[in-house]
Amino acid sequence: MFRLTFPRTTVLAATLLAAAGPLHANPFETTLENGMKIIVKEDRRAPSVVHMVWYGVGSMDEPSGVSGIAHLLEHMMFKGTEKVGPGEFNKRVAAVGGRDNAFTSHDYTAYFQQVPPDRLGEMMMLEADRMANLKITDALFAPELEVVKEERRLRTEDEPRSLVHEQLMATSFQANPYGRPIIGWMTDLDSMTAADARAWHKTWYAPNNARLVVVGDVAHEAVFDLARKHYGALAAHTLPARRISVEPEQRGPRESVVKAPADLPYVAVAWRTPTLRNPDDDRDVFALQVLAAVLDGYDGARLPRRLVRETRVAVAVGAGYDGTGRGPSLFTLDASPAPGKTVADVEAALLAEIARIQTDGIDEDELQRVKTQTIAGQVYKRDSLMGQAMEIGFLESTGLSWRDEPKLLEGVRRVTAAEVQAVARKYFVDTTRTRALLDPLPLADQPPRPAKPGMRH
Repeated sequence: MFRLTFPRTTVLAATLLAAAGPLHANPFETTLENGMKIIVKEDRRAPSVVHMVWYGVGSMDEPSGVSGIAHLLEHMMFKGTEKVGPGEFNKRVAAVGGRDNAFTSHDYTAYFQQVPPDRLGEMMMLEADRMANLKITDALFAPELEVVKEERRLRTEDEPRSLVHEQLMATSFQANPYGRPIIGWMTDLDSMTAADARAWHKTWYAPNNARLVVVGDVAHEAVFDLARKHYGALAAHTLPARRISVEPEQRGPRESVVKAPADLPYVAVAWRTPTLRNPDDDRDVFALQVLAAVLDGYDGARLPRRLVRETRVAVAVGAGYDGTGRGPSLFTLDASPAPGKTVADVEAALLAEIARIQTDGIDEDELQRVKTQTIAGQVYKRDSLMGQAMEIGFLESTGLSWRDEPKLLEGVRRVTAAEVQAVARKYFVDTTRTRALLDPLPLADQPPRPAKPGMRH
């Protein structure tokens, strides 16, 4: 969640940071007797509160043959209990002027509501009810499975670039479950049953596998009392051992080609890179985050400036690196060639920008710009209750702690130009490179399909 994505204006970010005070000055934490962790941040600037439950389970925990079950169970969580009928959860939230949704990643599954503070207890009651008493019948499951299949068709199978990125992940990770799509392979969805969903919920949806994050116009003591009332009565249960395959060493370049109807060819290239485990010592992660920002973190970054506006070899370019998560990380570059240019042309231009940094390094002005805008981005994030809750929950769900956030910002501040050049030399090698290419077919090969109703998000 701590990503170098910047606001579009340059401000005196250091001044803003000093005025705003230390990050997360007041989160309060406790753990219920059943093992559920509660984290509360008081923010009285608006009469609103964000209530989030983060389950410590995502698609990387799925066994072979049921890819997509974590995401499908997220959908089923809105289908009701004995007390709350199908769809009623959303209606109750909307009735009090709130909003709600959910999301699934490789690492976690999370549910949120943003409501007036006096409705927080009601949200806890509803969330605790479906944690313990979710009703998954064959009749409810079958149509929702079709909704998820249609979501996969619309967002992946009918989107050529999504297909390329799916293949990039599958080719990069041959043992680790990060190689499987979060939404699941269609072949697994075709064979999925309501029993699979019931088993997933029974296995993983327990208070000792959940974190509650509350941010807003509240007093932490009152939130703790509400949490004990609504969540404290739920029984903990033994969680299964997680046997997550470690990705073996990559011993040479890999490639995947996707043939699909599209306007333009497209290429994505990825390198194996480290994941943040110790914010005090993992200097390469912070240097790689800065490198990604130098390449594509703001309007004047190197890739869009040189490849799109100056040389016009590409119509779109990108660079991405997060470095946080329970699993391994990739640093990616991607581009579509401009008319008259080829994939080989644009890929060579991408690699040339990396080579330029390997040879010449980066300017001190570039480095300081990235650092300044990073600070500004973190300050602006604190204007949003949801942004604060997301940051806390993400860190807690990916092996870090909300207490680490100042260390993450300090890690970026300490990055030197020499460190950026060093990681460019260290990690961008052929041995750990994976390439995925879109070879476009005529668009006439795929007639448009109307979307089916019923998708939640």
